Amino acid sequence: MMQSANPALTKGTFSSMRPLASAGNVMTIGGTAVKTLILLACVLVTAGYTWTLYFQTGNPESVTPWLFGGMIGGLITALVTIFKKEWAPISAPIYALFQGLFIGGISSIFEAQYPGLVFQAVSLTFGTLAVMLFLYESGIIKATEKFKLGVVAATGAIALIYFVSIIFSFFGVNFGFIYGSGVMGIAFSLVVVGIAALNLILDFDVIEKGAEAGAPKFMEWYGAFALMVTLIWLYLEMLRLLAKTRNK
Repeated sequence: MMQSANPALTKGTFSSMRPLASAGNVMTIGGTAVKTLILLACVLVTAGYTWTLYFQTGNPESVTPWLFGGMIGGLITALVTIFKKEWAPISAPIYALFQGLFIGGISSIFEAQYPGLVFQAVSLTFGTLAVMLFLYESGIIKATEKFKLGVVAATGAIALIYFVSIIFSFFGVNFGFIYGSGVMGIAFSLVVVGIAALNLILDFDVIEKGAEAGAPKFMEWYGAFALMVTLIWLYLEMLRLLAKTRNK
């Protein structure tokens, strides 16, 4: 059974696409890795634009339209990709370009407040990716059904907490333990970073099983897109955690 807390990777994501594959036109792990690197390059291109724009003007308002445009555009293209997987070769790069605008904008604002923070967040994100890949490949952490269930449940709980906090914020109620820089706030962020990291294990497992199931070639783009969703979430949580430690 294939299962992931990542909304882009669910039970049967790849196996359901198997009838669309043809001889010599199937998904591979190596192909997915290459597509992931391409999407990372797309993110860097547009992130570099909003990053440069901010530091040229020194004005957050100069990147705000790009930041929100990237966030909304990324959400829309993510939904399109999830529901129309065969469009992934086109929609996944577009998603990455939109997310780059968002990440570049938010990163530049964080960097202006906390110099050196972005480099630390990027380093920790890719360091975590490398460690989790090693733990998965070496079999130290295995994506058993109990493991998957636990990670999915924890991810759902985090999503619910964030959703409830947003709703309550409209009524002037602030969830300080989530956004504060005290012990509780930092502890919460550490837990979220840990859960995001464990989601990488589920992503690796689902992608590997997708290749074993003989999914069509375009699913390499979809697998890369799904992995990017988790990586971007992990990076944003790293930014939040590091900012809290600087405030403290």
